[in-house]
Amino acid sequence: MTDKNRLNRPIHLACAAAISLMAWVPIAQAQDLPGKGKDVLPLLGTVDEEMFQTLIVSRALEKLGYTVKDPKGLENGTEHVVVGQGDATFMANHWIPLHQEFYERNGGAKVFYREGMFSTNAAQGYLIDKATAEKYKITDIMQLKDPKIAKLFDTDGDGKADLTGCNPGWGCELAINKHLKGLGLEGSVTHRQGNYAALIADTIARYQSGKPVLYYVWTPYWVNGVLKPGQDVVWLQVPNIPNAKGDDDTRLPNGKNYGFKVNNQYILANKKWTDANPAAAKLFATMQVPIEDITAQNLLMRNGENKTADIQRHVDSWIKNNQAKFDGWIKQALAAK
Repeated sequence: MTDKNRLNRPIHLACAAAISLMAWVPIAQAQDLPGKGKDVLPLLGTVDEEMFQTLIVSRALEKLGYTVKDPKGLENGTEHVVVGQGDATFMANHWIPLHQEFYERNGGAKVFYREGMFSTNAAQGYLIDKATAEKYKITDIMQLKDPKIAKLFDTDGDGKADLTGCNPGWGCELAINKHLKGLGLEGSVTHRQGNYAALIADTIARYQSGKPVLYYVWTPYWVNGVLKPGQDVVWLQVPNIPNAKGDDDTRLPNGKNYGFKVNNQYILANKKWTDANPAAAKLFATMQVPIEDITAQNLLMRNGENKTADIQRHVDSWIKNNQAKFDGWIKQALAAK
């Protein structure tokens, strides 16, 4: 389903950028670009679908003259460690509030640069198939404490509900485990972990065979185009953990509570690097990609366009269709140098 060797093959961003760069900046001025002679190492998580937005940022940096290396894939927690230590330049998949603990644990504002929201209004939570929800009148995750309800979602015969959850090292792993412990659900729900792509593929196959499913998912992600919320599946309500405050208080303004606040994604960079590269810092603070565009590209990957060349083509198309916006980012960044 995915291109397993995507991180082991050169992405060759520099060639394409060299051509487009000359089209935007006169040759005589190319030597004055702020990124000339400077390397950039991007990071991305282990989810293939994060490549698209990472490459958009990389293309913009190349317009400023930087030489961008191939993105390196790491688990979310490790990404924050590496960027904070200055062993990598940036990551474009920093979620707030989901990754706030990673941020604070690794030095916070003293070591990280985080300005401007790159993508907004990302939702996440727990879903079950609509048929089971309606048949058994299930609306709230706390109903899984009932052994009869939990057994509906048992996939391994131990009587506990099996929740398709997050990879070890992801920010959502911490949140899910906090919910299960804080709400007293550990005795009736098992957090199934491993490779999310493989687990969710099994979950979809289970749904398609007419069996009940229970899983965690986020937006933007292609799964929501296959198992459509409100049509195929429904969100479960999640009460606040007792004595919840701050980010643990997840009630939404409309009164709903899915266990997670709405998240925004940021470009997170090493602060020492951005202090020395004000043009890039301005770029990071200025760029914004609509979540709907990310979701649409992710669905293309789900439908088979998931090779490196496909993703590069998607990036080309997005930039072409948003050329004025993209050029505006570059102009603002150059003005800050």
